[in-house]
Amino acid sequence: MVQASVPASPRESVIVVMDANRSKGSMDALDWALKSVVRRQDTVIVLGVSCAFGKKNSCFPLNMGISISAIWERLEFSSQGQGEARPKELGEEIERKKKQYQNNLQPFYRLCRKNEVNMEVKLAFGFCPEKIAVEQAQNSNPRWIVLDSNLKKHKVIIYAHVGCNIAVMNGKDVATLTPSRAPPPGNCTPTDDTTYTTNQTADNQDGFAPSQDGESSARPQSPCWYPLSWRNGFPGAFTQTELEEITNDFSEDNLIRVEDNIKVYEGIFQETPVVIMSFPESDERFWTMLKILSRVRHRNIANLVGFCCTGTSLFLLFDYPCLGTLELNLLNDNLARNLPWKARWYIAVEIGGSLRYLHEECVDGGAIVHLSVCSPHVFFSNGCSSMLSNFTTARWLDQDNAPSNEDTVAENANLEEDDVRGYGMLLIELISGKSARLHRNESGGQSLIQWALPLLENGQISEVLDPRLEDNADIRVAYHMVKAALLCLRSDADHRISMSEVLAVVRGDQLATAKC
Repeated sequence: MVQASVPASPRESVIVVMDANRSKGSMDALDWALKSVVRRQDTVIVLGVSCAFGKKNSCFPLNMGISISAIWERLEFSSQGQGEARPKELGEEIERKKKQYQNNLQPFYRLCRKNEVNMEVKLAFGFCPEKIAVEQAQNSNPRWIVLDSNLKKHKVIIYAHVGCNIAVMNGKDVATLTPSRAPPPGNCTPTDDTTYTTNQTADNQDGFAPSQDGESSARPQSPCWYPLSWRNGFPGAFTQTELEEITNDFSEDNLIRVEDNIKVYEGIFQETPVVIMSFPESDERFWTMLKILSRVRHRNIANLVGFCCTGTSLFLLFDYPCLGTLELNLLNDNLARNLPWKARWYIAVEIGGSLRYLHEECVDGGAIVHLSVCSPHVFFSNGCSSMLSNFTTARWLDQDNAPSNEDTVAENANLEEDDVRGYGMLLIELISGKSARLHRNESGGQSLIQWALPLLENGQISEVLDPRLEDNADIRVAYHMVKAALLCLRSDADHRISMSEVLAVVRGDQLATAKC
């Protein structure tokens, strides 16, 4: 019986997400769900997910669904698909997977039919597990999502976007449970999150969960809402062995991306997701970032968790961007609608505050410039604060170590101006809901600023405002951001503006606005 106290819920479905590349081992999640959390009259939705289909690293947007009671198939090919697999090979692989799942699920189907539970089975190829799980949750309003042990690294992102209970398998009949905590959109106040570890017993002979769950076995404070970089003892020095444990020996499964010769891995440390950046030997960016971030502490900056310097190995550790980047949230229609004008204004205030801190408030040395302010480099922490990240291009304008001459002063001023203009572009992204990085490709080479600036200067603000935000509540703050964006983008050598002045306009300060 489940050892967790979770409030009863009117939801009537349970989603079980399994790695489609596994065979019977992945059935442990379904077996546990039927014994522990599924009730009579529930619908069990079994999702078999395969990120790669065909050759390695290929992505085929292909869905197939199977219902054991009445077998059905739905195939959808997209022009976005990539890879070299032939249709015949795809068909053979699909048929093989279908038969495999039919055979493996047949005993569970009989049990479901006996206990008046409907079971739907779907296979999804070429999708990230968190994407398909969140989409399915939005369509079926589940009471529980149960994850196969191979998919445990996807739990944090799924949990951030759904409002139901989450269970992650740790082995046969052993699961870690996280009760639902569904803050309303726009409410970013961190709440207590409790994780329960359960051992399934044979007491429930019928195989289905009772209407009331058992008593909680433990209530440790979850690290999910408390980033490592904010805790005592961090940033700290890590050993190579510790990093190998965190990243599963730097496995390909933990590799997120490779960019500018920097490898970025994901992992778990002290039950908290982290990101590890691996730099080439003698990469000056590592030493610059370490110098800057070891002294920077701000609630809206992706602060350093730790570092490792052992021989030829150079690593920096950061908290994982569990709720995604600003760009990702703006590109997804559902997520963008959950960022109303007031929420976007808060983001502008927080990132503006972090830039003001870097330019004007660092007590140790000269100003710091970021030099790559944009929506992909802003992410949301677990507490919903927006965080400025990616300091690979950052520079420390150390006045004490630089010759004091007019050329140096002018160069530093120009670099600060670059940040101000970058912040102006970020404001345009918040106002329009568009990605500056992708807009040029989508508009035949025209940049986001080239499109938006003439419209804003001519007072055609409604043409730029994100049309997905139909509710005009708090729209006045969007006009504050418009004025600040114009101020940033008009800034030049003859009329420079500081981040303090820009931030005052964003906040709607009447004196600052009157000077615009």
